[in-house]
Amino acid sequence: MKVVRVRVEDDVRYGLADDSTITLISDEPFAAWEPDGTLPLATAHLLPPVTPTKVVCVGKNYRAHAAELDSEVPEEPVLFMKPATSVIGPAGEIVLPEQSKRVDYEAELAVVLGRRTHKVTPEEAKHHILGYMCANDVTARDLQTKDGQWTRAKSFDTFCPLGPWIETDVEDPGDLLVECYLNGKVKQSARTSEMTWHPWELVSFVSGIMTLLPGDVVLTGTPAGIGPMKRGDTVEVRIEGVGSLTNRVV
Repeated sequence: MKVVRVRVEDDVRYGLADDSTITLISDEPFAAWEPDGTLPLATAHLLPPVTPTKVVCVGKNYRAHAAELDSEVPEEPVLFMKPATSVIGPAGEIVLPEQSKRVDYEAELAVVLGRRTHKVTPEEAKHHILGYMCANDVTARDLQTKDGQWTRAKSFDTFCPLGPWIETDVEDPGDLLVECYLNGKVKQSARTSEMTWHPWELVSFVSGIMTLLPGDVVLTGTPAGIGPMKRGDTVEVRIEGVGSLTNRVV
C-alpha cells in the first residue's frame, strides 16, 4: 500500500495509490478511515507524505560513508535533527542558500512512525512503523565543517525532500538497494544490509531518548558517494521496493 498526501483544489487529503489511481481516504492513515473518492495518480499534486513534528537523523550508519569522512564508526548511533520546515515533497525544489558554497545530496531510507512510540525494543519497533519513504538529507557541507556541529548545515528550508509516498508493504527494510542519481548518473549505491544499525534498532534507540509520534520520521543514514549539487541539477533517490524521489536544485 502506498500512502500519499495530495492537494485537491483548496484541500489537502490523504490517499492510497496504485499504478494509476489514488483512492482518497476520509481521515489520516494513522486513524480509522473509509474510502472517499478517487483521482488519477498521473495528474495528482503530490505533497510530502507526512507532516512530522520532528525528523530524527542518524549519522555515519554506513561504514563506507564514515570512511569517506575520515571518521570512525561510532559506538552508538549519532543523532541530529531536521526541523519540520525543511521538509518538501516529490518535485519540490531544493533551494541553495547563499550562506553555503557546497550543498550535498545524501540518499537515505526514511522510516515513518504510525503509533506513539516510547522505549520500545527493536522487535516491538517494527509494529510501530507505518512504512518507509525515500529521503534526501541535503547538507551544506562547508557549514557542517565550519560549525563543528550539524544544526545549521542540515536545517535550511527545503533540505529534507521526502516521498513520493509511504510504502507500507516492506516486510523487512534490512536489505534494500539505496541509490542516488545526479542528472541521471549514479552517485551512491549500497544496500541497507551494509548499515551498522538496522532501521528497527534505530527506532528503538531513538524511542529511548524521545517519544516518537505518528507521522514522525527517522532517517537511517547515507551510503558512501556523497557529493555537491549545483543550480539546475536534478537529483533522484531510488530505493528498492519503496519508490523514486526526484527534486530539482534551484
